[in-house]
Amino acid sequence: WETCWFKVELSIPPAWAGREVHFVWESDGEGMVWRDAQPVQGLTKEGEKTSYILTRSLKESEPHSLTLYVELACNGLFGAGRGSMIAPPDPDRRVTLSKAELVVFNRDVYELLVDLEILLDMAQLLGEENQRSFQALYTANQMVNVCDVTDPSTFPAARELAAAIFSQRNGESQHTIHAMGHCHIDSAWLWPYEETIRKCARSWVTVVHLMEHNPELTFACSQLGLIPVPWQAQQFQWVRSCYPGLYARIQDFVAKGQFIPVGGTWVEMDGNLPSGESMVRQFLQGQRFFQEQFGRICSEFWLPDTFGYSAQLPQLMRGSGIQRFLTQKLSWNLVNSFPHHTFFWEGIDGSQVLTHFPPGDSYEMQGRVAEMLKTVKNNKDKGRVNHSAFLFGFGDGGGGPTQKMLDRMKRMRDTDGLPRVQISTPDQLFSVLEKESSQLCTWVGELFLELHNGTYTTQAQIKKGNRECERILHDVEVLSSLAVAQNTAFQYPASQLQQLWRLLLLNQFHDVLPGSCIQLVVEDALQYYTEIRRAGAQLQEEAVQSLCRDLLQPQACSTHSTLVLNTLSWERTEVIARPGPDGTETLALVTVPSMGYALVQEPFVPPQPVAVRKQEDGSITMENGVIAVCLDTMGRLTSLQLLDSGRESVPDGCYANQFALFDDVPLYWDAWDVMDYHLETRKPVTTLLKPLEITLAGGLRGSVSFSLQVGKSSTLTQEIILDAMCPYLRFLTQVEWKEAHKFLKVEFPVQVRSTNATYEIQFGHLQRPTHWNTSWDWARFEVWAHKWLDLSEHGFGVALLNDCKYGASAHRNVLSLSL
Repeated sequence: WETCWFKVELSIPPAWAGREVHFVWESDGEGMVWRDAQPVQGLTKEGEKTSYILTRSLKESEPHSLTLYVELACNGLFGAGRGSMIAPPDPDRRVTLSKAELVVFNRDVYELLVDLEILLDMAQLLGEENQRSFQALYTANQMVNVCDVTDPSTFPAARELAAAIFSQRNGESQHTIHAMGHCHIDSAWLWPYEETIRKCARSWVTVVHLMEHNPELTFACSQLGLIPVPWQAQQFQWVRSCYPGLYARIQDFVAKGQFIPVGGTWVEMDGNLPSGESMVRQFLQGQRFFQEQFGRICSEFWLPDTFGYSAQLPQLMRGSGIQRFLTQKLSWNLVNSFPHHTFFWEGIDGSQVLTHFPPGDSYEMQGRVAEMLKTVKNNKDKGRVNHSAFLFGFGDGGGGPTQKMLDRMKRMRDTDGLPRVQISTPDQLFSVLEKESSQLCTWVGELFLELHNGTYTTQAQIKKGNRECERILHDVEVLSSLAVAQNTAFQYPASQLQQLWRLLLLNQFHDVLPGSCIQLVVEDALQYYTEIRRAGAQLQEEAVQSLCRDLLQPQACSTHSTLVLNTLSWERTEVIARPGPDGTETLALVTVPSMGYALVQEPFVPPQPVAVRKQEDGSITMENGVIAVCLDTMGRLTSLQLLDSGRESVPDGCYANQFALFDDVPLYWDAWDVMDYHLETRKPVTTLLKPLEITLAGGLRGSVSFSLQVGKSSTLTQEIILDAMCPYLRFLTQVEWKEAHKFLKVEFPVQVRSTNATYEIQFGHLQRPTHWNTSWDWARFEVWAHKWLDLSEHGFGVALLNDCKYGASAHRNVLSLSL
């Protein structure tokens, strides 16, 4: 990830007067040309950008000698993987500069070649039954006959033949393609956050340079900037901080309507795992940034590359001033082909947004004839709408549009036999789709991606960090709000909270929170979580000191007492551990009001203490008057009873809290995928290292613990806790994980029958089938949930809760959590 600098001194021969002169640079590392201390051109061999135009017609008044600088990065467009794109980066990566030349560019020959490319594609792709294919073929043949490559004076006649074909117009009913420049830049993926800042600059300076010579070019920019800046607002922010001159040029083109901020969120976040509040903050921070910097908010939510879309998103979009949505990721479905490209998407509250998937199933088009024809042929809403999006430009690792892409499309603007192609904007596309929307279908519920199900579980520490930091920021805001309501002198930590939220939102990018990124990115992300925890704890302490200052004075009460705060919106009665006078921890049963606090002095005694008993066969029972459980020597639940009704939750002969290990060998996307066939490799974890034993004998709390060997070299230790008056059993699990290509889950078969299980999502819940009747059902063999999943029938149910996991499943009567 190092860069090196080349000083390039150029001297253009006077004999080249009137010629177009390029500086050509070819290397297998990405580069940037700097001139007069400003970036002027990105260089990326994989992105077909290997030259910088010095002059389009050399004049005597122009400088013939000049100095450029080239910054060369030690990575390509897709990082620096050893032998494969998604392999770990090669620490010994070397890049080669293979060409650095001053050349004359023959524009006439270039234009002839583009003409021939389009004609030959038409001849080849329109089919033998289409007369236009033969007209294109015969025209190309005539051009070859007319053109003498040694005599440039014959070129105009050849070009006129091509122009005659391109100028023959379509009928009024022809499909219209709305072409927009695009450059998807992953804020971190196969490269670290810091490299993305350079990728943004390389890509956007090239776009701006193109706009200066192609005033019709539009560029939809989602995901702008990084560490100090946001593009989806974050990337814009990075560029503003690190490349202020480029940022000023971008602002000019934003004002002209060519450089179009889209997206409306801080980063292109994962569409499933962030909490409801996190998603609100993504929109809040993103829209606020766009309003402040560009004088307008985004009207389109642009999320083309994340791994599924929560059913709560339509409501969040509408609440953020957005009624339009664009993605293409569901074209990656492994099992079912999504039935629409343009439709209304309805969320769990009934909110609807107009949704468009570009029918070419890509955001990296190159302006070729084949792509135009695919866009029309592939459109699943023919007859309902006659317009579709076409996003052109190299992406994922940046790059963006090229001059050749534009030149191809100019020839297809309105050519008989091909769809009509117009350079357009997201607003123009969606405006015409809204006018045509009366016949559109409606899709209700989540947009589930039938691929990349492993991203709900990959990189457990990132998942845990996200959930913990979401909780910390919630608690800081609750306590700070209470503190400022009680004492107006308290300074609400708005700027510190914004900074911490932006760090958390950055880590929710769709290759970071899912864990589908290189180790260097993981290390950065974990460092950001550590910073949020540290700063969050300090802000929380300051709020509590202000809120409860009088109660925290040593003389406030003579007997030893503990201040307990509840940041949730309901009254809670729970057993807590508190430090005793001699430094040891003691337990207390406390009741704390909603969004409030209580001073605990003499703990009250539960109506029924927890009873823990060891049986002759080594099994242990625990009971607290609400539930009763029985555990075998391997820590598996053989019984879980609701005492009030006498209802048994665990079926006869089954074990709940059963750990199971699966092989995890996907077809390609290793960190992303878990395939359905992994279910055929299930092996229960049964190697006992330390049998079940009592660790707390009862009273306010009973607990037992045990240890298992998992796979060849991993260990699992679990403490199972039952508290007084508590209607649930807690499992504190620690795993020393040393397995490769294995997948650990814990299973809970329950005595409940229902065709649907319920899963918590952002600000609500969603039901998914527990059967595999159809391909749409079994494609959801592994799904995501937030803090709980539940299987209920009339009058009775069992829920499985967690504090840091997202992958889950419920098949038949087995609830499973992916660890």
